[in-house]
Amino acid sequence: MVVRFVTTYFQAWSLWREERALELCDSTMELQSHSGFEKDQVMKSIQVGLLCVQEKAEDRPTMAAVILMLKSEGALLPHPQSPGFCVMDKRHVKPNLSSNINNDDQTLNKLTITNLDGR
Repeated sequence: MVVRFVTTYFQAWSLWREERALELCDSTMELQSHSGFEKDQVMKSIQVGLLCVQEKAEDRPTMAAVILMLKSEGALLPHPQSPGFCVMDKRHVKPNLSSNINNDDQTLNKLTITNLDGR
């Protein structure tokens, strides 16, 4: 379930960056202005959704702000930043930080879980 959740975030974020976010919609939805769902409303919903899952919690809107964004017509919404569960590729790493990374410094944390049962 978590993998599907993360995959959906990554797909939504990727399509948003490529300006192809409407491809998230099911093909059975009619995206027309005269009938069915309006493209602008769908795009706004996707944008607000991406704002709600931004990596930094302080950048995410409050529920009151989300409701206001969804109800407002023509309001300019901020551009979403990358989601918290989005795996970034190396092109997005700042060059000065990547030079400090040394694979020898990495460790593997081992965890043991013990369940105690009474007699």
